[in-house]
Amino acid sequence: MKRKLIYLLALAVTPLVGCDTFSELSDAKEVAPIAVNVDLDIAVENLAAVKGLTVKFDNYDEALHYTKEISGESVNMDGILPGIYTVSVSGTALDSDNNEYYVNGNIVNAALFENGIGLDIKVKGLKVSPLVFKEIYFCGSRPAAGGVYFRDQFYEIYNNSGSVQYLDGVHFANLYPGTATTKLPIWPEEDGDNYAYGDRVWKFPGNGTDYPLQPGESCIISQFAANHQLEQYNPQSPVDGSSSEFEFNMNNANFPDQPAYDMEHVFYNGKAEMGTIPQYLTAVFGGAYVIFRVPEGETWDPVNDASMKTTDLSKPNSKSYYAKIPIKYVLDAVEAIDNESKANAKRVPGVLDAGMTWVGATYCAKGVARKLSVDENGEPIVREETGTYIYQDTNNSTDDFERGVDPVMRRNGAKMPSWNHTLK
Repeated sequence: MKRKLIYLLALAVTPLVGCDTFSELSDAKEVAPIAVNVDLDIAVENLAAVKGLTVKFDNYDEALHYTKEISGESVNMDGILPGIYTVSVSGTALDSDNNEYYVNGNIVNAALFENGIGLDIKVKGLKVSPLVFKEIYFCGSRPAAGGVYFRDQFYEIYNNSGSVQYLDGVHFANLYPGTATTKLPIWPEEDGDNYAYGDRVWKFPGNGTDYPLQPGESCIISQFAANHQLEQYNPQSPVDGSSSEFEFNMNNANFPDQPAYDMEHVFYNGKAEMGTIPQYLTAVFGGAYVIFRVPEGETWDPVNDASMKTTDLSKPNSKSYYAKIPIKYVLDAVEAIDNESKANAKRVPGVLDAGMTWVGATYCAKGVARKLSVDENGEPIVREETGTYIYQDTNNSTDDFERGVDPVMRRNGAKMPSWNHTLK
């Protein structure tokens, strides 16, 4: 109420000083700049630190703009000409587990006419996963001559953070069951809710720093990293995968090894070997996918460590084994289903993905793409320090993904890493 009264008073006295606009008022010698105190209420649990916080004062009518960096949870901003401002705060925060959050908040139409006035801004935090699935194309396409084609599947991984992320040693797995079903497996009771269960597991090659992914860069993992639009494959495919960074090479002479780097095979049916079927695909109906990293100092070996693999206990005497992936290792998870009617057939733990996504058909040449995070005005959030987009990641694929889109590699200007084979 106090601010409203100040604003009304300022409007009332404006004609007395002979000014038609606040612009003229700001030019008048008798109008002194004021100081504004900004206190932040940052909604991040177990907040440990803030970094790169910036407060902006924008008076769009009078073209007055002020910016200052914040090192703590409050700031004093002086030298501001009186007027009506939108005051916004943005930056990043870390919690006690070193998880990163993008934080932002604002006050619109703040009447700033009194020296020393205080503003309290509620700042909300959005947890930022460092690596996320940005786009997934799984349903395949149809050749003009008939039949079906599924070799053009791909998975795009994006660096959603503000610092370099190394792909070396990061694992990729599709989970069991391969397709959504209401007849779910029975896992060992002692496992509790601590694991996801991998059908086949791969990992990125490298010695630790061979495959850096800078903020705003993405990498493509293709089932088969070829130009699928060539005559010998499927000219009706929407995908040219020849610029992919990686592929799941299964040593199939009919689909020869491409220039993309090969993912390293880790686990299938309890063994390190790939098995006898010379192809790797995830369900064209929609699979469940995770990327995860084994923490430094820990060992995860589902081939040789019997405690890290299991059978489906609903099938007595089964000889099919699945890798137990600790939930705490998971960087990102996405569950895809046939269509919306299969929402009751969820097989991914809700803590990893509380929802699911779909394209609604098979071999329809459509995919799913993660949404950009937006601010209160619906504008995409861009990191100040890197100029890169932040993608929405609420751990709910129903909300986080656009469904049934034409597949586009590196949508929204995602950058190609410098070590991509096409750049050498």
